[in-house]
Amino acid sequence: WCAGHVLRHHLDLDLDIGRTDGVWAPHVPPLARDRSVVILGLGALGAAVGTALAGLNFRVSGWSRSAKDIAGIRCLSGEAGLAQALSVAEILVLLLPLTDATRNLMNAERLGSLPQGAVLINPGRGPLLDDKALLAALDAGRLAHATLDVFREEPLPPDHPFWSHAKVTVTPHIASATRPESAAKVIAENVRRGEAGAPFLHLVDRSLGY
Repeated sequence: WCAGHVLRHHLDLDLDIGRTDGVWAPHVPPLARDRSVVILGLGALGAAVGTALAGLNFRVSGWSRSAKDIAGIRCLSGEAGLAQALSVAEILVLLLPLTDATRNLMNAERLGSLPQGAVLINPGRGPLLDDKALLAALDAGRLAHATLDVFREEPLPPDHPFWSHAKVTVTPHIASATRPESAAKVIAENVRRGEAGAPFLHLVDRSLGY
C-alpha cells in the first residue's frame, strides 16, 4: 500500500487515471533517485517500507524517537532530526505509533515546514494529524495532496470534509489488514513458546505505549 501510493504520487498518476477529455498532456516525473521520501517511524513497518522504497532507488530518509541504523535509509532522530527530515519531505509517510508524544505531531507548524507542494501519506494512526491544519494547508496550496488510510473516527463519517476534498484520497483502513492465514501462524508460535517457557514474540512495551 505504501509503495503503491508513493509511486502513484511520484508518477502523478492521478493526472491520467480516468481522463476522458481527449487532451494529450505528457508529464515526466523526476528520476526516483531525485525524489526525497521521508518516513516518520522506523519500527518494523517503517523499516520495511523504507527498505522497499530504497530498493526502487528513491532517496529515503527516516525519523524515529531513538537512533536507528538501517541500510539504504538516512536515519534521523531527536527534535533536530525531525525538523531536518520534514524540511526535505517531498513525499511524507506517517508510520508512527500513537502515544502522548505523537498525538497531533503533524500540526500547522510542522505541516508548514514541509517543502512547497509536498504530499502526505498516512497509513499510521489518524490522530497523528491535526485534521483542520491539514485541510488548511491543502486549501492554501502548501500541500499538493493527502492520501489517508486512518482517521480519528472510523468509519470516517459520510459528512467529513475529507470525502469531498479534491486534494484528499480516502482509503478504508486497508494498508495493513490482518490475514487469518499468516496471523494464525504467529498465534500458534506464541502458544508453542508459552508451553515451552520461551519468550513471546511481538510484545508491547507498556512503558512506551507500543
